[in-house]
Amino acid sequence: MAGNDLLSGYLEAAIEAAQKAGEVIRKGFYQTKHVEHKGQVDLVTETDKACEDLIFNHLKQRYPTHKFIGEETTAACGISELTDEPTWIVDPLDGTTNFVHGFPFVCISIGLTIGKVPTVGVVYNPIMEELFTGVQGKGAFLNGNPIKVSSQSELVKCLLATEAGTKRDKATLDASTDRIKSLLFKVRSVRMCGSCALNLCGIACGRLDLFYETGFGGPWDVAGGAVIVKEAGGLVYDPSGKDFDITSQRVAASNPLIKDAFVEVLQQTE
Repeated sequence: MAGNDLLSGYLEAAIEAAQKAGEVIRKGFYQTKHVEHKGQVDLVTETDKACEDLIFNHLKQRYPTHKFIGEETTAACGISELTDEPTWIVDPLDGTTNFVHGFPFVCISIGLTIGKVPTVGVVYNPIMEELFTGVQGKGAFLNGNPIKVSSQSELVKCLLATEAGTKRDKATLDASTDRIKSLLFKVRSVRMCGSCALNLCGIACGRLDLFYETGFGGPWDVAGGAVIVKEAGGLVYDPSGKDFDITSQRVAASNPLIKDAFVEVLQQTE
């Protein structure tokens, strides 16, 4: 475990990088978009690439020996292996579809793993000016104020977030909509806000009670948010109830009180 001063330095560097990238996103958000199609629904923008370069350059100057995994570099160079080395895992723009449509749920997600454990997390929504931060053992914060997960213990009073994903084949859509339909009988309502990282932060600050998603892009969607949820007193786990694996493209999150009931209904809908 890195010392406190080191961790504070890592957090400060990540916040600076997120804020720099945030300015670029804020400018791009209000301009006409030039979009390349990366598939029918998954959209990549110039902003995405510019932000990743900016974040990595900022962090590499300070930590030249650290490893880096980013959504854009991985898309270009294939999957990077997650090792025990300190590794920055970055989604320069989570919520690209929202960005293209001018829907204000977009963010930069920066996570640092040490020994494969998410240790520092920063998720910044530059449009709504919300900065979520978490450091292992130090708590979670929204714009500097401490946050904690909800204390909801009844499914019927829970707000659930999930995502439709990017695949549009009938089998995938039937499975995901059937699952949502069966969950709607058990919970208060469902939200699809279009950003995995911001959904995790919603759990951390108690706006959302339950979240699950399968088949999202990769570890960059969850590395930052996972720290923030845990530090806010929440749990991050596999939808099966097993331990969370940052590389598995499967995640669920909630407060500890509702986990067992949530996993049970998720298992019924497998």
